[in-house]
Amino acid sequence: MTFRLDRRSLILTGTLGLGAYAIPGFAAQGPNWIVDAAFTHSVASGEPTSTSMLLWTRYVGKGESARLRVELSETEDFAKVVSGGEAITGPWRDWTTKITVTGLKPGTRYFYRFIAPDGSMSPVGRTRTLPEGAAPRFGIAVFSCSNLGFGYFNAYAHAAARDDIDLAVHLGDYIYEYRHGTYPELAQVVDKRLPQPATEILHLADYRLRYASYRTDPDLQALHAAKPMIVSWDDHESANDSWEGGAENHQPNEGDWSVRRAAAIQAWREWMPVSDEPWKAYAIGSLATLFRTETRLLGRTRPPEAAQLIMAPDSAAAIAAFRDGPWQDKAMTMMGWEQEAWLAAEMARSVKAGKRWQLVGFGTIMGSTITPKQATEWVSPDASPRAQAYVKAGVALASAGLPMNFDNWGGYPAARARFLSSAQTMGANLVVLSGDSHNGWAYDLSQDGKAAGVEFAGQAVSSPGFEGSIKVDPKRVARALVDANPELKWCDTSRRGYMALTLAPDRVRNDWLFVDTVRQRNAAAAVGHSATVLRGRNVMA
Repeated sequence: MTFRLDRRSLILTGTLGLGAYAIPGFAAQGPNWIVDAAFTHSVASGEPTSTSMLLWTRYVGKGESARLRVELSETEDFAKVVSGGEAITGPWRDWTTKITVTGLKPGTRYFYRFIAPDGSMSPVGRTRTLPEGAAPRFGIAVFSCSNLGFGYFNAYAHAAARDDIDLAVHLGDYIYEYRHGTYPELAQVVDKRLPQPATEILHLADYRLRYASYRTDPDLQALHAAKPMIVSWDDHESANDSWEGGAENHQPNEGDWSVRRAAAIQAWREWMPVSDEPWKAYAIGSLATLFRTETRLLGRTRPPEAAQLIMAPDSAAAIAAFRDGPWQDKAMTMMGWEQEAWLAAEMARSVKAGKRWQLVGFGTIMGSTITPKQATEWVSPDASPRAQAYVKAGVALASAGLPMNFDNWGGYPAARARFLSSAQTMGANLVVLSGDSHNGWAYDLSQDGKAAGVEFAGQAVSSPGFEGSIKVDPKRVARALVDANPELKWCDTSRRGYMALTLAPDRVRNDWLFVDTVRQRNAAAAVGHSATVLRGRNVMA
């Protein structure tokens, strides 16, 4: 199946300016290019509670604005409408609409639809409120790193069809910011799955158009229409390796970072079924509290740069000095001090309230991971110079006991220690969920030699992992990584998919599901590994 970006689905408004001309055939339409008003990108739901839900759609009207209604029913025929609401949308918010409906019943499935001024209707979506009180089980699908060009979103399709998944969680890299030919290179693009615009996205119009492109994918639409989603951003929703004051992929000639960051945040809030709160807690009955965090744009300190250490005249001395000094700087923060305090207080409140589990979603991995000494033997001769340099740097850092990645929690050891010590002190049953790495990982997290929680880190939906740069069997890579890292209990470095987390009062099980392929549209997937943690243990069984 060839991926095509349909012009009607990418209707955006005059706020796009010149960016609109990136849509094939747009320029030939002239000033009257909007022929009909239309729902352009199906529906979505998010921000669930036991009695409320945020509902999303996009409807482009003919005039300056449009008034939409939403209806909810417990039956697909809408014989009895039980709740709803109205909202006005327009080009100032890219014609997207979010309505939060209240007065719903806990743990209940609802059907919903939006109605336009002319009586036309959106596709029908399904959603489910969170449970209240005791619940025997709850299923969560966890996603990250979905790059349109690298392949099909088969993981989304597989999860959307499952009846045992109550909630979707997306931990970031929902889109990627690069220009065509960068990541992936044009030779790597699957079935012409090239999002618009063709350039790197820098401005509000660019970010809006990139979301519009991604949201035309039928499997992503199916997931949003089937499950409520709790979503957070990582770096590629703005620019690679971003922090509060800049990003690796933001250059001086690309304008003011604060302007670009604001544009990225605005477009994300418009296109995602999410509230404007930067972080939030969700009560899943008495089973758990799930925490949505922000670890990129609002409070993160600039991460250390390994290249400066490796290129120093005496790199070994520079690495050792960094390890014993700047690396341990207590002022370095991943979340910012306000959010750190909020998360600690809310987790303690969850524990005191008797919630069985404390689930915390982070964009990047927390588990301690160093590069094995033999890693240089794995690299393929035709691997990119960047990949080869990354492995060599990792081995050099590992010789001093330093982690392979400073952009994740490995670059913020003091902040990690604060978080884990806090979880230990309050007696949390901690399960960390993370993404970003494109590979699957399972860690027993520890602090001061004592168990602090477990971490389940998910593989990418479509973005490639270690396998693209190595010449050896991925199983050999996984064995070496586990042997070199005491916290790491399992990993997979070559397959794509998603995680399925099953909560029960006495245990949490996580399944890593791997799709058969991303190069063709095929929703087949199977469990490749499972891990379980028992309540009160904070280590995997």
